[in-house]
Amino acid sequence: MAFPNDDGDQSVERKIIMAVDFGTTYSGLAWAQTRKPEIHSPVIQWPDATSGGLEGATSDKVPTELQYNDQGYKWGFQISDFGQRHQWFKLGLDPSQSRGSSVLARKYPDPMASFPAYGHSPEKLVKDYLTALRCHAERVLRNKLPQSALISTPVEYVITIPAVWSGRAQVSTRQCAEQAGMGKGSSLHMISEPEAAAMYALDAMDPHNIKVGDTFVLCDAGGGTVDLISYKVSALKPALCIEEAAPGSGSLCGSTFLNRIFHKFLADRFSADPNWDEDVLEEAMKRFEVTRMLNNHMRSIVPGLRDNAAYGVRRGRLRLTGSDVSKIFEPVVAEVLSLVKGQIAATKANVKAVLIVGGFGQSVFLRDSIRSAVAEQGIEVMQSPNGWTAVVRGALMKGLASTNTSYTAVRISGRSARKSYGTDIERPFNALEHDISRKGWSFRRLDAAQGEIVEEDKPQRLRYFSTYRVDGLPPAEVNVRIYVCADTDNIGPSVYIDARVCKLVTVIADLSRIPRHKLPQVIGADGLLYYRISYAVEITYCSAYTKYELIYDNVNYGPVTAEYV
Repeated sequence: MAFPNDDGDQSVERKIIMAVDFGTTYSGLAWAQTRKPEIHSPVIQWPDATSGGLEGATSDKVPTELQYNDQGYKWGFQISDFGQRHQWFKLGLDPSQSRGSSVLARKYPDPMASFPAYGHSPEKLVKDYLTALRCHAERVLRNKLPQSALISTPVEYVITIPAVWSGRAQVSTRQCAEQAGMGKGSSLHMISEPEAAAMYALDAMDPHNIKVGDTFVLCDAGGGTVDLISYKVSALKPALCIEEAAPGSGSLCGSTFLNRIFHKFLADRFSADPNWDEDVLEEAMKRFEVTRMLNNHMRSIVPGLRDNAAYGVRRGRLRLTGSDVSKIFEPVVAEVLSLVKGQIAATKANVKAVLIVGGFGQSVFLRDSIRSAVAEQGIEVMQSPNGWTAVVRGALMKGLASTNTSYTAVRISGRSARKSYGTDIERPFNALEHDISRKGWSFRRLDAAQGEIVEEDKPQRLRYFSTYRVDGLPPAEVNVRIYVCADTDNIGPSVYIDARVCKLVTVIADLSRIPRHKLPQVIGADGLLYYRISYAVEITYCSAYTKYELIYDNVNYGPVTAEYV
């Protein structure tokens, strides 16, 4: 990615962009300065149990874990390997996601996990963890930049969320980030995780291999979840322009389940061995993490066990047979392959390549399994460079681009509607058009159909009007209900408010913002004067949130309140 030379250019506002990859099992940070946008600095130093500063653990990411005590709480690497801790609490922000109760999660629970219901709400856990990340980010900046520069330079945060997050979960995440001190309003940015990963992965590809019309599937295989999304290239210049080719999908089938299955495998095989204890198990699990990520053959270190040819142990190393490997990997990989095949089919296009990112995405076993599954379709499978940090690097690119469009390397021009969206309207019954059983029912006006491409730079306007007596109370709040319909059976969205349709959000527009002298007056049938207000609610579908604004006479009167169900 090439940048203009902006060092010292006063036309570029000086800011520090801090990207936050808030992951299910691991989280990451990366930062850059708008005056030096070509220098991206991932955070790799984290506090551990012995150090509260930058001299602790060295890692591209930090565990998304919390442990409360009498002094407050510990987080990340500060928590010892054994002992109860809160994990996976991020998923508690979106209870609508059924993937939280996947077959793998029920079959292989984590014995060390404390659930959010045990004393703390998901919102408190997320707020406390994001606060810890923000405090550490500030500590990093204090060590890297002069104090005078920090005092005069604003810091803007970009936080990532899953692509399949509900509107309510998007709002909850933003509120938690705001309470954690990461900014408010336009100074706090949000982007979906696979979109951020795609921005980095596509920018890192050889541009000569990308053509207009190419379709790519991105597989973000992390520790807890695996998310997929697909993009079609719509333009190459001035920046690579892509649009979603199908709605995203995801499931709870990340690499953490490999650890849990291996944990059970070891316990079942060696529990009767006199040299087997918790220390051997802890060390074996640490070594398996490295082995699993880097090697296709399976030889895992199990220090402390005597040689045992029957069990495949020799000189502190455990040799896993092909059958053993299948028992560990296949339950997880099978779910990932199902997601990949489903996403390819959903694009209804000739997919050029599957791009794999995420920590689990660096597994050679997973890569080769996907290659075998799509080989007959002639689809390439590529692992992105810096795959484990692709999301935070892409989020940083997005944050920089928001400050200066010349920094844009990859632009998302449109997103595929994950469901059908609409509002309720009253229409006269027409026997030629409508089912007699629906007489007297509300109808649904379709504003965006499932799978339809919604362009971010072309917001939609829902138009309404309200009347108020001139000599009565001033114009006040009006409620607009927006409904959603999931077309799981591909029979088309419902035109009625029925069992397939549920309320998504109530948008509350405060009409008192509009000056009264600008409101037209009409004489009603009763001979009295009325204000007749024709207004619109403008909806902009962004990467990780939806923006609602009040429009009157083509003047934007700012955001309106959105109360999600």
